[in-house]
Amino acid sequence: MDGISPAPGAAPWLFERLATFGDAIALVHRDTPVSYRTLLERVQAWDVELEARGIGPGSVVLLEGTSSAGAVGLLLALVRRGAITVPLTPQAPVARETIAAIAEAGWQVSFTQAPDGDETATIVGAPRAVSTPVLLRLVDLGHPGLVLFSSGSTGTPKGVVHDCASLLEKFVRPGKRKTTLSFLLFDHIGGVDTLFNTLSSGGTLVTIQSRDPDTVCAAISAHRVHTLPTSPTFLNMLLLSGAHQRHDLSSLRLVAYGTEPMPASVLARLAEAMPQVTLLQTYGLSELGVLRTRSREGTLWVQFTGEGYETQIRDGILWVRTPTSMLGYLNAPDRFDADGWFCTEDAVEVDGDYLRILGRTSDLINVGGRKVYPAEVEEVLLDLPNVRDVAVFGRANPLTGQIVAARINLIAPENLDDFKRRMRLFCKDRLPSYRVPVHVEFTDDDQFGARMKKKRSSTAAPR
Repeated sequence: MDGISPAPGAAPWLFERLATFGDAIALVHRDTPVSYRTLLERVQAWDVELEARGIGPGSVVLLEGTSSAGAVGLLLALVRRGAITVPLTPQAPVARETIAAIAEAGWQVSFTQAPDGDETATIVGAPRAVSTPVLLRLVDLGHPGLVLFSSGSTGTPKGVVHDCASLLEKFVRPGKRKTTLSFLLFDHIGGVDTLFNTLSSGGTLVTIQSRDPDTVCAAISAHRVHTLPTSPTFLNMLLLSGAHQRHDLSSLRLVAYGTEPMPASVLARLAEAMPQVTLLQTYGLSELGVLRTRSREGTLWVQFTGEGYETQIRDGILWVRTPTSMLGYLNAPDRFDADGWFCTEDAVEVDGDYLRILGRTSDLINVGGRKVYPAEVEEVLLDLPNVRDVAVFGRANPLTGQIVAARINLIAPENLDDFKRRMRLFCKDRLPSYRVPVHVEFTDDDQFGARMKKKRSSTAAPR
């Protein structure tokens, strides 16, 4: 790494450590291994390019790509130079131009890959000074920044600004060296966490071109993957597909699931299907980073274990204070109180030091003053025979304010009236009457977004 001058606070320890891993494999992208030595050569080449273009502290760069050697090398070079990176994938929530405007990006770098594996980077832009207060804080600190955008399901996506130097402090103490699948996206806090956790420990990150169950399981088998970070929605798809029975998953030792509540029935089926695997519930938000956790075995109860994490429960809602919190939003008011506590908007139950996440308050259904969390109803309906997937949401009602509605993916065709009768009988002893769906519709569409997270909306097209 000679010739690269790191910016103040740009995690010099990380680059010193990466250099010690030498010819160990850092990435496997499109089945091609990339050593740490080669990855750092990419970083150095990018540093020369960035220097020539005047990209350094305070420069905002949109980086559109995946976890390839070129894109990861550029991300590391931007961190080392103290620049502000806005990672994007083709599944970005809104148009690149909108994100560029919100983030005040002067530069855009897009990676494309030819069928033969050759990777090309296109760079456009010019120097641009930032004016947003939260970005100016990064400039004053001289620290690298990271901007992540929400999914935008309720409107314009919010730009979350992190001090990358603070985020990286979590990885100063190296973890276990292992092979991890890059399932979570490059522009998602979970994907960023997976990347830095793997590289800072000298592990190997295996990328995939699609996230269908057979592709994921084939990659686990081919590259002897140890850890799969993913979502409950995908794990349900995996079990229904039977892909875990068609591939050798004997190397898999840890499945870390998060981003949404896990149905208890899916957790139980997963434990039965993969007895050799430890199932770990994770918790993270774009605004907070990914917090270290411990799961109570076989349950949905989770405990925060990382140093510096503090939690409070206020009126049943989780508040968190952590040094990895964002600096602020680019385009929305913060949700911090005067003492630095962040409102997660997640409703929880408490059992000693353990919490159970019930769901977002924005998903709450109010039936005549009685609260219904969709995940509680979905958990029951997923046990109903012939149900492949389900999304529960609220519909307006003149008498009760809202009623519970369910949109169902069936395994095999079924008459709607017959299904509703069977559903009511099934739910009779499993749910209070006000939680049983009143409105039911069938759909053939997937009920999850690009981040493999459940979509709950009353506007999706039924059939």
